[in-house]
Amino acid sequence: MIDSINTVEKLEDFLSTPSDELVADLSKIEGDILILGLGGKMGPTLALLAQRAVDEGNLDKRVIGVSRFSDKDLRSDLESAGIKTIAGDLLDTKWLSTLSDIENVIYMAGNKFGTTGNEHYTWAMNTFVPGMVASKYRNSRIVVFSTGNVYPLSSVTEGGATELSRLGPIGEYAQSCLGRERMFEYFSNRHQTPVVLFRLNYALEMRYGVLLEIGQSVFKKKPVDLKMGHVNLIWQGDANEFALRSLLHCSSPPNPINVTGHETLSIKWIAEEFGKLFGIKPAFESAPEETALLSNTTKANGLFGTPKVPIGKMIEWTANWISIGGETLDKPTHFQEREGAF
Repeated sequence: MIDSINTVEKLEDFLSTPSDELVADLSKIEGDILILGLGGKMGPTLALLAQRAVDEGNLDKRVIGVSRFSDKDLRSDLESAGIKTIAGDLLDTKWLSTLSDIENVIYMAGNKFGTTGNEHYTWAMNTFVPGMVASKYRNSRIVVFSTGNVYPLSSVTEGGATELSRLGPIGEYAQSCLGRERMFEYFSNRHQTPVVLFRLNYALEMRYGVLLEIGQSVFKKKPVDLKMGHVNLIWQGDANEFALRSLLHCSSPPNPINVTGHETLSIKWIAEEFGKLFGIKPAFESAPEETALLSNTTKANGLFGTPKVPIGKMIEWTANWISIGGETLDKPTHFQEREGAF
């Protein structure tokens, strides 16, 4: 484990460094890997992680990334790393039909923030596009990025929702995410398409995420909101690795897997840890509720092991990043939201 991360280059190198387990698992998977919607926070480093694993294992497969690619530099960087890129809009049904059939698909497309007031677009991205993709790639393995928001809030004393817990999405964003799952479930059952529903909660790295938001509040001496008093967190590199390794665990009907950190973390405790590192006494507002958005990851930990980057190291790295004025993505998580209004 590295001691510190002080530059974007070092951060992205660490995020895209494959483990031996990832290389071994990808060697068991036949065919190329297509990443649909890789232009978000996680997609670029997931693509780089996959390509580096292919290179290190000398594997006979291509990594292909699809996005609108409004950032031309990103596309150039991915191409330079050996990743084939294709620019296009997944909402364009005619264009989608021109994509080649690929054996393995990582589906990352979707819409969350800005849902309120633009609900029709969120539903189109989160249900209409998944239906088209699930139909087109009926003969592929598909890992579908989903979210723990498909579950209702659960008691902080019960260890979080399991894959067998009842679903109860709060608000239109979460409802549309359940719609995405149902689209892939329908086509999986109709065509026996092997699918994993990758229910992810709060991946992070230093440029975005729950830790950055809490740490910035402490550093700027702003009160930390405690009403969503507990959270699960996972390092983005661990989450991306688990997503790629999930290709080995696709099934029909779809196989749901909760992915996040295995600890139920107190927001107050996290703020106090930042306070120690900054030499600042945190201020708080609101009181913790008895429920929170929490997931039980026993199943994922049995398949992949526990995440490699511990919470203490993530807090330490993030505190240092804030202290040196490191680059941020300005993409808030809204983790405090309890009514589903994103």
